[in-house]
Amino acid sequence: MNHLSLILLQKDSRVARYLSRQLCNYFHSIHVAHTTSELRALIARFRSDVVVVDIESASLTEVQLLHRDFADLCIVCTHRLADEQMWTAAMDAGADDICSALDTRAIVSAATRSAPISRSAAA
Repeated sequence: MNHLSLILLQKDSRVARYLSRQLCNYFHSIHVAHTTSELRALIARFRSDVVVVDIESASLTEVQLLHRDFADLCIVCTHRLADEQMWTAAMDAGADDICSALDTRAIVSAATRSAPISRSAAA
């Protein structure tokens, strides 16, 4: 999994820093986006494998558009209080999983299950 590229979009910059530090051992590169338009630009620029999207920063409609526009992208949604209803809505929008924003183990697990083989590893 070390060849996977990840982009974070988190509402709380402290959470983004925490996740960056925690996830750096599992991903080849990590980039932080501050807006959904920046997220899209970074996905295209770095040909990312995984995005971790705080659904307070991007709506489920945006998750649905990301799923449509970047079909091979693993989308892991986060929320500070994720519940079963939110999980169902995120799955319906095309996310691969939803978990607590601070649950790095769940994020890594979702990426492991869902991310395609990294383009850089396949090359």
